[in-house]
Amino acid sequence: MTPFGQRVRDHRARRGITLAEMAAVLGVTPAYLSALEHGKRGRPTFTLIQGVIHVLGVIWDEADELVRLADLSHPRVTVDTAGLDPEATLLANRLAREIGELEVQDLHRLAAVLDAAAARRSGPA
Repeated sequence: MTPFGQRVRDHRARRGITLAEMAAVLGVTPAYLSALEHGKRGRPTFTLIQGVIHVLGVIWDEADELVRLADLSHPRVTVDTAGLDPEATLLANRLAREIGELEVQDLHRLAAVLDAAAARRSGPA
């Protein structure tokens, strides 16, 4: 399941909207919407994201978060390490091969490392 798909599913459940009901309003099939939630489809279009936001009735921060998550929810990622240190290529290949074996805590620790690197790049606030 993608981050976007998980968030959409959580919102649907809280609002009592079925997959079939939401799909009908969006003009897509329930199978397509299910595949999108489960990461078996690529990133949703901006128009579909806006439709989801409307159907779910989310506003402001939550709508922005859905747009952000949709952008980060492509289930098949390509990492271009051309021109980078060989360690970057090694890490990218290991991650691609081993990500399925990582536990959620491991993923959180890796994300924290990336967050710390981003904070160093952006400098002091």
